[in-house]
Amino acid sequence: MGNLLTHEEYQSIAAKLEFPTQAFINGSFRPAVSGKTFETTNPATGKVLAKVASCGPEDVDFTVQKARDAFEDGRWSRLHPSARKEILIRFTKLMKRNARELAVLESLDSGKTIYDCEKVDVPETIHCIAWHAELIDKIYDQVSPASDNHIAMIVREPVGVVGLVLPWNFPLLMLAWKIGPALAAGNSVIVKPAKETSLTALRVAELAMEAGIPAGVFNVLPGSGGDVGEPLGRHMDVDMVSFTGSTETGRRFPKYSAESNLKEVTLEMGGKNPAVVLDDAENLDRVAAHIVNGAFWNMGENCSASSRLIVQRGIKDELIKRMVAHAREWPMGDPLNPENRVGALVSKSHFDKVSSYLAKGQKVLLGGKAKHGFVEPTIIDVADRNAKLVREEVFGPVLAVLTVESFEEAIQLANDTEYGLAASIYTANAKRAIRGARAIRAGTVTVNSFGEGDITTPFGGYKSSGFGGRDKGIHAHDQYTRIKTIWLDLTDDVDEAVA
Repeated sequence: MGNLLTHEEYQSIAAKLEFPTQAFINGSFRPAVSGKTFETTNPATGKVLAKVASCGPEDVDFTVQKARDAFEDGRWSRLHPSARKEILIRFTKLMKRNARELAVLESLDSGKTIYDCEKVDVPETIHCIAWHAELIDKIYDQVSPASDNHIAMIVREPVGVVGLVLPWNFPLLMLAWKIGPALAAGNSVIVKPAKETSLTALRVAELAMEAGIPAGVFNVLPGSGGDVGEPLGRHMDVDMVSFTGSTETGRRFPKYSAESNLKEVTLEMGGKNPAVVLDDAENLDRVAAHIVNGAFWNMGENCSASSRLIVQRGIKDELIKRMVAHAREWPMGDPLNPENRVGALVSKSHFDKVSSYLAKGQKVLLGGKAKHGFVEPTIIDVADRNAKLVREEVFGPVLAVLTVESFEEAIQLANDTEYGLAASIYTANAKRAIRGARAIRAGTVTVNSFGEGDITTPFGGYKSSGFGGRDKGIHAHDQYTRIKTIWLDLTDDVDEAVA
C-alpha cells in the first residue's frame, strides 16, 4: 500500500470520510424494516461515528429470499468459473484503489492501529480474495476408478445460501477469509458483521456491487446477534453458517441447526495458545521478539495470540529481560498515529473485561495499567496453574508466564486447556521440535516463530476452538461446497445393468 502517512494526514482523511450506515441487501443500501439504528463509536475516543441500521428477523427473511433467488436463477452460481474469477479480480482492484479509505475506516471503527491496518489487514484482505479468485478455475473434480461399464464422476457444487457471522477483532480480514472461498464456489452470502465493527463490511459490499457481483449474491446485515445471528442460524432456507467468534456464542449455532433444518455449521472460536520455550532455544532475542509480537499484536484481540508463555527455568530470566526490552518497541496511543503499535480495545465492555484480569497482588513483570479504553502490554508471572489468567481467554494484551522444568512438563502444560487453536515451540533441537509440534493438540503449531502460516495453509482448531471446516487454503473451499456422485451406467444389456 506504499508508505505510511503522517498522523495529521490520517486525521484529515478521517475527517472527510462518509460512513455507510444502511444494510446492503439485493444490490442496494436499505434501512432496517423496523427503522431502528444503533450507534457505532470510535473506541479510542468514545465519540459516535455513525448510526447504523439495526436489522432484525424481518430483514433476515427478506434477504434470505433475495439470496435464494440469486442462487437459484444462476446469476452467480452458474456463471462460468472464469467469469466469476474475472469479477472477483476486478473487485480486488477496486479494493486496492480504495485501500487507504478502508484502512482508516477500519482503524476508526475497531481501535486497531493504522499501522496494522495499512501494513497487514487491508493488504492481506485483498490478497486473500484475489488468491481464492485465481483458484476458481484451477480446482478439478474427479472420476473414480470404476468398471469399463460405468463412469463415476465426483463433482463439487456450491452449498447455496450461506450465512457468514464475523468477529470484531479482524473485521476486514475475517470477511475476506469467508467471502473469498464462499463467493469463489458460487454461493450467495449473507454477512452478519459484529455490531461493534460493521462499517468496512458495508463499504466492501458496495465495492463488490460496483465490480459486477450480481444483486442478491453479497448482502450485509448489521445488527445484534439475537436479532440477526440467531435468525440466520435458525432459518429454514439458509444452507450453511460459518461462524468466527467466541466459544460461548459459537456453541449456540449447532443448537440452532439441530432445531431447524440441520444446516451445515463451521466454527472457528477461541484459544488459550501456548508459546513453549525450551532451554536449548537459540537466539533468545529473536525468540523474545516473536513472543512479544504474538502476545501484543492487535492488542491481544486475536484468537491465536500467544497468551501463555511456558518457559524452562534455566532461560526464563534472560528471556523475560529481552521481552521487556522488545515491548518498548510497542508504543500505545492514538490508533491513527502510525508510530503507535498498540491501539484501543474495541469497546467499553471489553475494556472492563480485560482490565478485570489485572488484579492486585500479581507479580507484574511489565505494564499492568489500564485507562480510558487502553490497556498496556502486560506480562504477569503466574504460579497457580489454575488461575483465571491461565485458564480463560483474556483477549487482551496480557501474557501469563508459567515456569517448567522439562520438555515433558512443558508439553503437558501446553495441552492443559479446553482450547486447541494455535501454539508455538522454540528449540534448536529438530527432534524435540517435531515431537513437540506433533504432541501439542492444536490446529496450527509454529516452530521458532509466531504466526498462522500464510494464505495457502488451512487454519482452524481442536476441542473448544472449533470444528467443521478450515479457513484459508484450498481446504477452505471444501466447507462452501458439497460433494456429489454422478454414476453413469454404460451397459446395454438389462441383466448386465442390474447385476
